[in-house]
Amino acid sequence: MILKIQPCSNWYKQLFAWGMAKANSADENAIQLQNCSNHSTLAQLKQVLFADLQGKVVEIGPGAGANLAYYPTDIHWIGVEPNPFMHSYLEQEAQQVGLNRIDIKSGSAERIDVDDNSVDAVVSTYVLCSVSNLSATVQEIRRILKPGGRFLFVEHVAAECGSWQRRIQGSIEPVWKTLFDGCRPNRETGLALEKAGFENINYQQFQVPFPIVSPHISGVATKSRDVS
Repeated sequence: MILKIQPCSNWYKQLFAWGMAKANSADENAIQLQNCSNHSTLAQLKQVLFADLQGKVVEIGPGAGANLAYYPTDIHWIGVEPNPFMHSYLEQEAQQVGLNRIDIKSGSAERIDVDDNSVDAVVSTYVLCSVSNLSATVQEIRRILKPGGRFLFVEHVAAECGSWQRRIQGSIEPVWKTLFDGCRPNRETGLALEKAGFENINYQQFQVPFPIVSPHISGVATKSRDVS
């Protein structure tokens, strides 16, 4: 009998959660951004992007909680994390940084267990590359946002069509997706956001010193106040 090891098995999810938790201790001030006019490090970018969050905030795919330290401590944070082995790490991290109003849900980004028009902001950092259905995920984000609510994101996206970087991303995509929990280095996330129906979308592009997952985009998409 041939034993086949499935990437989605519990041992893999548990190992991935442990690795993500260890990564929380990494200093994001050491991650230098290239061609980014406003920020020199990933830590600076997140500090500014998340500084004015308030009210009810949903984060999709929070992993082990790498973003929690950047949030104002008075928000009501809801984490939608499909890997159950991440949940204890999220609770520990929230307690450590002083976030007291938290809820952790086990659903997927394509079907978020949150009411329509009910949250002030949604956050996604390096998650849209790995969701099964990007279009469905973006529509879920718009559904749960209040009128005038904001979607804040930091994501890596596909390189320019026809470039050597884009060709490498395409060739490595099958292996990369298997090794890194569904991550697709050649996903056109920026284009999908532009077509999603937000009233306004404002983002900047930058690079990091790792061309497989570059360029990156960060910014804010705002839902229309007119929901009629």
